[in-house]
Amino acid sequence: MSAFPSASPIATAPRISVVIPLLNEEESLRELAARLHEVLQTLADGEYEVLFIDDGSTDGSFAVLQALHAENPRFGTIRFRRNYGKSAALAVGFARAEGDIVITMDADLQDDPSELPALCAKIHEGYDLVSGWKKKRYDPWHKTMPSKLFNAVTSRMSGIRLHDFNCGLKAYRREVVKTLHVYGDMHRYLPALAHWEGFRVTEIPVQHHPRKFGYSKFGVSRFVSGFLDLLTVLATTRYIKRPLHLFGSIGVLMGLLGFGIETYLTFGWFLGTTALSNRPLSWLGMLLIIVGVQLVSMGLLGEMIVKNTARGIEQYSIREEF
Repeated sequence: MSAFPSASPIATAPRISVVIPLLNEEESLRELAARLHEVLQTLADGEYEVLFIDDGSTDGSFAVLQALHAENPRFGTIRFRRNYGKSAALAVGFARAEGDIVITMDADLQDDPSELPALCAKIHEGYDLVSGWKKKRYDPWHKTMPSKLFNAVTSRMSGIRLHDFNCGLKAYRREVVKTLHVYGDMHRYLPALAHWEGFRVTEIPVQHHPRKFGYSKFGVSRFVSGFLDLLTVLATTRYIKRPLHLFGSIGVLMGLLGFGIETYLTFGWFLGTTALSNRPLSWLGMLLIIVGVQLVSMGLLGEMIVKNTARGIEQYSIREEF
């Protein structure tokens, strides 16, 4: 017997689109789909679509997704030929989504579909992006501790105070997902990117469940790459039109520090209290001055370079789509 009542193809634009990236989640898909259908039937009066982005799964996930689509045409699938990563999956999902509200969530059943009404209610209060906050997490300490550090640093550097940037459960107004350019591993910083674009961003606590099937596809290395991506985000958003502010500020500080060191040593040499030969501190001062000048020069060059950024969707090899 089908998990869903019979459903006709979507005749009108969906009110809600749910975008779900996945990689080898065969065991969780049927339960997730049934729970989503139950919630969305009430929340969106049946006017919804669910887009599964199969990011190169090697198990039986795609066969399950085919069966789900046969039972309910509102469940669609985009299948990549290989694994491109979560940002790529979200970028394609955002481009295809047609709902007034676009919700993202993970496919491992750790995100609870029952949270969707609360996310949508917050959107209706006037916010453009509502991020979930896994206030009580059911993950091992080696994931939660680095995550807390990551969120604290990101919150500080991005200027937007959130507890959980990387929660997969988020709700967006349509114009947000059509504006943001997602590439690389920038999915971690979507709230910050939206904030810098002028959208209203907030968060609400959401329920988090222990992983029911399989294992996490993300390792500790994601935190290292995450901090590098944060620097990329800062450089290509907040400072993209003013590179001198980034490179120049660091260069001036280093130059001033080097100049201060050399001034101190010079006065000591005049007074006869110190010698300049064989002094590592003197070499450090010169190095700081030289690097400072180079950084200021880089900033000036950056100001003179017109950077044309492709805003279109990245090209990914899609095997099938329905």
